Amino acid sequence: MRTKVTLVLVFLNVALFFFIFKFERNWRTERASLEARRRVLGPEAADIRSLTVRNPAGVLYTLNRTGEIWQLAQPLDWPANPNAVSRIINELQFLEHETSFAVADLKTNGQSLADYGIDLEKPKVTVAFGNTPGATTTQLILGDTTKIGNRLYLLSPDGKRIHVVRRALADSLALPIDQLRADSLITIPVFEARTLRIQSTTRVALHREPASPRWTFDTPIVARASKDDTERALNELGALRAKTFVNDTPPATLPSAAPTYRITIEGNNRRETLLLGTPVPPSAPTTSTSSAPANKTAAATTDYYAQIEGRAALFTVALPTGPQSLKDTLDQAQERLREKRVLDFDPAAVTAITLRAPNTPSQPTLTLQRLEAPANSAEAAPWQIIRRDAGDTAPQTLPADRAAVQRLLEQLNLLAAQNFTSDAPTAADLENWGFARPEREVTLTLNKLPTPNPSASGLNNANTLTLQLGLASQRDNFAYARQLGAAFIYAVNPDILRLETPTTAAAWRERLLLELPSGARLTTLRLTDLATNQSVFDITLDDAGRPPASAPQAPALTTLVAALRTLRAKHFPQDGFTQKVLLLGEDRPWRYRLDATLALPGAAVGAPAPVTSLLLSERFGGTQQLAGSQEFNAVFELEQSAVDALWSLTYRADPGPAPAPAAVKK
Repeated sequence: MRTKVTLVLVFLNVALFFFIFKFERNWRTERASLEARRRVLGPEAADIRSLTVRNPAGVLYTLNRTGEIWQLAQPLDWPANPNAVSRIINELQFLEHETSFAVADLKTNGQSLADYGIDLEKPKVTVAFGNTPGATTTQLILGDTTKIGNRLYLLSPDGKRIHVVRRALADSLALPIDQLRADSLITIPVFEARTLRIQSTTRVALHREPASPRWTFDTPIVARASKDDTERALNELGALRAKTFVNDTPPATLPSAAPTYRITIEGNNRRETLLLGTPVPPSAPTTSTSSAPANKTAAATTDYYAQIEGRAALFTVALPTGPQSLKDTLDQAQERLREKRVLDFDPAAVTAITLRAPNTPSQPTLTLQRLEAPANSAEAAPWQIIRRDAGDTAPQTLPADRAAVQRLLEQLNLLAAQNFTSDAPTAADLENWGFARPEREVTLTLNKLPTPNPSASGLNNANTLTLQLGLASQRDNFAYARQLGAAFIYAVNPDILRLETPTTAAAWRERLLLELPSGARLTTLRLTDLATNQSVFDITLDDAGRPPASAPQAPALTTLVAALRTLRAKHFPQDGFTQKVLLLGEDRPWRYRLDATLALPGAAVGAPAPVTSLLLSERFGGTQQLAGSQEFNAVFELEQSAVDALWSLTYRADPGPAPAPAAVKK
């Protein structure tokens, strides 16, 4: 039984295979043949490189392709719009007829080519194309539209058949010149640009560093260029459009003969040069093959005659004018495109910052040094202060405030010129701007440098950058900056001196003085008035480190306990601890002493409990109160929460008995 079923299945498979091989293949072949017969053009349209469209008045336009680039040859020499040309080529390559009939059959029916609008002597529209630029070998003649109106008659290249095709072919061939020509003047995109040259009254040349986004001036000086400003200028140049094409009344001097601006951009193995000539007189008549819409925006522009180098077409360009405009950039390219940042470095690559005040010899040299980040931790690397006082043999170290150091790095990285004071200062100039004894000298030590700085090449150590800041002998609203070893002098915001680069250790010290571990707690809290040696309060805390709920000012005590667990300084007014504190212009003794007893996890049984003591000043200025600690060798300003809590605990207001009511007069 199974053998019979198997044989039947084998027979059915053989029959199915024979059916597919014999009949299905024939159907597919016939379908492919039918599709091929519907195509008007064959292999001759596979690689079109030249195309000419004519009407009885003459040549409408000619297109030639070189490589992958299409170019208009007539009526003007100009790059073609690739989208418009692609539409025409696709219509030709995929042109299909709805029906067709032989020309030889027309006489039998008493008709002629003229009945279909096809005139061999003066055809309405002729499209000729070929596989070689500048030469055409195949020709199509378009006739009338059909009675329905959405089809038209077309004579085959061999002249033997008339095809009825879609009208889309005629629509694509009838595109006006302003849609067939490319819209842009500069076609090299910003990311491809390698050099930029601007020649007007001066010559300016820039190049992009290899494998880098940085731009550098080659002439008239060797200096860093601004990447953002240079690329903005390239974008604005790429946005320029031909406003009108001039045919009848060209200027006396063509832009190619005497350009006002000569702008050259080089890309990957190609170069484009825009030549701007004289401004167009307001009353000058211009005719054009195409015209861009009038600019109705408020932006001020001036029309210039222009040409592209290597092309004869003369056109006009509306060049934006006014402050910070493209014309302003072209006129002052040396300054407008220059990098305004004084230093070029990566803040993440800085391993040390050295601060010196050469004009104040009494100030110590201060170094902020980055330490290794904790192992297996996502935290950023900490910083420390290394202070070297005059005559000391060993440096002093303190933890540094990481946030303050990061702000300094950001300010140095963003330090920008408000104007370029001098590119070649004399010795007298340097002395006048305060560089004989600079107000500040900031040296950055890096583990790597970016692309070598062309303005200071070979003048700095391989892994250091030094910034010098000076003040002019006749004070003005600027500080003056230069990179050590470079000739350039920049006028910068004086805040970099007043606020950002102090040389006192207190300005950079870590604000967090004490942070108890989670298992530690405070057991007692005692505040003593040193003026009277009286106890203001003496509180024993519970096992959770909280004051008793019945204690006076319990909320203030709770706030004070939290502030002591994480003791943070708001500000360090001086370096180191002193027995007296400068308060309101005079040295005063400390007013209070706050003692906190600690219970630390893992402490030995019977061992004395550690005590942390803070000396406190009186509250002053409404919101300020100083604290001093010999343990931390610091005098610092308390945070506001601790100031408010201590005020609640130390302020005693006893208005006394209420006055007797006044006698009522009768």
